[in-house]
Amino acid sequence: MEESQGYLITWTSYTSMLREIVRYGKQECRMYIVTTTPNNVITDLQNNGIDTTNITFLNIPYNTVWARDYGQNPVYLNNVDSLVLVDWIYNRPRPKDDTIPEGLARNLGIPVYHTTQAPYDLVNTGGNYMSDGMGTAFASKLILEDNDDAIGGFGVTHTEGQIDTIMHDFMGINRYIKMETLPYDGIHHIDMHMKLLDEETILVSEYPTGIADGPQIEANLQYILSNYQTTYGTDWRVVRIPVPDDGGVWPNNFGTYFTYTNASFINKTIIVPTYNKSMDTTALRIWREACPGYKVVGINSTSSIPASGALHCITHEVGVADPLLINHKRLRDTYNTTTAYEVEATIQHRSGIQGATLFYTTDTTQSYQPVAMMNMGNNVFHAQIPAHPAGTEVFYYVWAQSVSGKQQVRPIVAPQGFYNFKVLGNVGIAEGDAGNTIGEIFPNPSHGITCLPLNTSTSQSISIECFNVLGEKVATICNGQTKAGDNKYFINTTGFAAGLYIIRYNIGGQTTSKPLIVR
Repeated sequence: MEESQGYLITWTSYTSMLREIVRYGKQECRMYIVTTTPNNVITDLQNNGIDTTNITFLNIPYNTVWARDYGQNPVYLNNVDSLVLVDWIYNRPRPKDDTIPEGLARNLGIPVYHTTQAPYDLVNTGGNYMSDGMGTAFASKLILEDNDDAIGGFGVTHTEGQIDTIMHDFMGINRYIKMETLPYDGIHHIDMHMKLLDEETILVSEYPTGIADGPQIEANLQYILSNYQTTYGTDWRVVRIPVPDDGGVWPNNFGTYFTYTNASFINKTIIVPTYNKSMDTTALRIWREACPGYKVVGINSTSSIPASGALHCITHEVGVADPLLINHKRLRDTYNTTTAYEVEATIQHRSGIQGATLFYTTDTTQSYQPVAMMNMGNNVFHAQIPAHPAGTEVFYYVWAQSVSGKQQVRPIVAPQGFYNFKVLGNVGIAEGDAGNTIGEIFPNPSHGITCLPLNTSTSQSISIECFNVLGEKVATICNGQTKAGDNKYFINTTGFAAGLYIIRYNIGGQTTSKPLIVR
């Protein structure tokens, strides 16, 4: 995650949570607190051992606590030049909340751009927006519903193409990936079940098999993995984090919608919601393993979660005014033991880059070895890590300094945090299973994007078709060749009449059928 100069919260509901956000956040950056009664807030903080250092109070009217949803979106002109804020039309009838980005912009003295006037009027909400900072963003299809006046009722109607154009022009988004909404998530905000940890890593909620939103979350994930790569052209790394039950019940039986993905990066600290559950310990461990070097802090969020929100929902970052940007496609595990490992990074600052250094080690208790990075032009810097024998794990990070003197590392927590990869030993290829395995269709019942997994031992001819109960073909899902190993095919059942359908597979001349229920 990138550097922030501050974080915004609105001091109203769930003050026990807000207090702890301030306690840890002010150690990393300036905390901006929206309140019309700053003296009351100061008293509350002081009574709990928190002084007002690194805190700015903003006397702005407000309606609610949900700063993520109505808050500002930091954007940089020309990647690293001027910081500006973008403010969408908030998808709630809360006019005071929708003025807060303007008030913050006045305090900071920076421009704010509003998507309020046709043809650039756009309704959106921060909890349903997640970006890698490199032109790719994720959302649920709530974004389509909110911008269809017949559904959303906001007086705004845009096609998906028009929405994509507005997001490109205002937010720099080149790929706007939209997923099916979840059956039991009433607000349809993706931050309730997923989180980008960096440009290549997705943290995703995991339910027990077949439970609640688990099948649709998995189908959406497989849709992403099968159809999109990272901005670097690599496969996504996936980290799964379990979801706790609510005393034995789940959201499909009116249980609370618990989530550990609704967390916030505040520079080198990550605040993660906890719920007085035994699974809290597991969740914090997963976060720490996935984000080495960060200070991972659990904050009790039992007061807010019944309202379908936790820590990410009530915080919003303020981008740093003078960014030094380091983008790097991490090295993956390798069998290469003979040639050097190539490390490349795109490094930018508005004053230019004075120099960059790669640091690596095979033992994080020992010092890192520096290697000067060569400027290859077009903001690209290059260095090599010497080859290592099988069984070695290599840890590394990138440091850079701008002409103006600013320094930055990537990951932002280096050297305590790092990139790492393993040098693997040679392995033989085991003889494969001669058969084919048709996996279980999920989600089933279906309504939207649905995944049909298949494993084949060799590349084979295949056709997959969908028939209704009258035997009429309603869709051809695929017609071609499988690849050896895992294959995933998809059907979108949006618009299908509810009822029973038959999925017919013909693989290498052998025909098999499976039922699919559309709800």
